[in-house]
Amino acid sequence: MAENEAEQALASRLRLAVVRLNRRLRAQRIHSTISLTQVSALSTLHKCGPLTPGELAAREGVQPPSMTRVISALEEYGYATRRPHPTDGRQAIVELSDAGLSYINEEVSAREAWLDERLAELTPEERGVLSRASEIIDRMAGQ
Repeated sequence: MAENEAEQALASRLRLAVVRLNRRLRAQRIHSTISLTQVSALSTLHKCGPLTPGELAAREGVQPPSMTRVISALEEYGYATRRPHPTDGRQAIVELSDAGLSYINEEVSAREAWLDERLAELTPEERGVLSRASEIIDRMAGQ
């Protein structure tokens, strides 16, 4: 197999493996009351802290009107709160509520518990390979 073909095969295998793993992890959700888009916004608020709706939209890669609807739904569920911006009266700050933090922690715990079980089935060498691969994948995704 030519080098270019081998690289294409690797890209295809990696893409499929990531998609399958992501699908399995999503299946571990313990709550299905909110959409994956809403979960993603909550996760971003958890990781980044309070943000303006525009900042949250930019980080999520969606248009501000779409993010406004997501934020409104999260507020209705009690998972996020909105407060006035301290220096710009036209802006608001969105942040996780205590209920939103609990939700994210429960979701993460469920997914990581499933993943921990799968990792325990592997040899130490395989876990070492995955540890290095996760660093590389994270670097690739950060670009």
